[in-house]
Amino acid sequence: MRLCPLPAVNSWMSCKHFPCTDFFIEQIFPVGGCCEALAHYLAKDLGLVGTLNFTNCVNLEMTMKHFLFLVAAAAGFLPVVIIRAKPASVPYHTLLTELATVQEEIVTVHNTLRRGVVPPASNMLKMNWSEEAAQNARRLSTQCELIESKAVERRITNTFCGENMHLTSYPISWSNVIGIWFSESKYFKYGQWISTDDEVIIEHYTQLVWATSYLIGCGISSCSKRRSTQYLYVCHYCHEGNDPDKKNVPYNMGTPCKDCPNDCEDRLCTNPCLYYDESNKCKTQKEALGCSHLSVKLFCKATCLCDTEIK
Repeated sequence: MRLCPLPAVNSWMSCKHFPCTDFFIEQIFPVGGCCEALAHYLAKDLGLVGTLNFTNCVNLEMTMKHFLFLVAAAAGFLPVVIIRAKPASVPYHTLLTELATVQEEIVTVHNTLRRGVVPPASNMLKMNWSEEAAQNARRLSTQCELIESKAVERRITNTFCGENMHLTSYPISWSNVIGIWFSESKYFKYGQWISTDDEVIIEHYTQLVWATSYLIGCGISSCSKRRSTQYLYVCHYCHEGNDPDKKNVPYNMGTPCKDCPNDCEDRLCTNPCLYYDESNKCKTQKEALGCSHLSVKLFCKATCLCDTEIK
């Protein structure tokens, strides 16, 4: 079957309760003919929009079974989830994060996904590239270990960073990797806790959409493992997300930019607090001791220095 053109933002989808052995779309492009229609109905979690137009769908060589599946999915009769299909291989040298084009791709895809979260977020910060975080991520990727790094290895000026990792057997685009992390959203229900009995992972997704993370830096390394080459992708998110007490609410639910009405750019806030609190009791400590107290001043910088910023 003909695939849609290589997009700036990729997504992967298939049906959850349908025999999909011969039907999947590896790449969805939100512009043009069937690709536009499919993006609208099957990749709506990404916030992409399109106009339903099946006039060119014959180009996809779909059978009636596939067409009926799309209609049923669009009508809500079948659950549709974003999952990973086999992505295309790309040259390794085109993935190096020293390239400005790669940095732009990573930041753009993250911001596209963050502004399109469901339910919508009232305090979602726009992400920007951090070369300091990228240097840490590149260094850690060379270790070729799919193991969470130590917090001190993710430290940058003023804050610590969270971490997402992905290991592949061949090089794929950063858009694909980010999409794989985002696909964990199918297990996430805002405000609800995942049962400990459920063997599912949502931490890549929750870090990706953690509202107060506003800087990102990534790295990739080619690793020789057991006579084969693998590729380790590492991204650092600053400030760090995935607070164990708030993982079920990675952002505030509400009208986009409600928490930053004077600092809003296309549904994302642009007023991050540059500091972080090293204590989870800063609010009560500020009220009891005041920000002039040495311990509060040292360990509660966000609480003391950021009044209107998102923190």
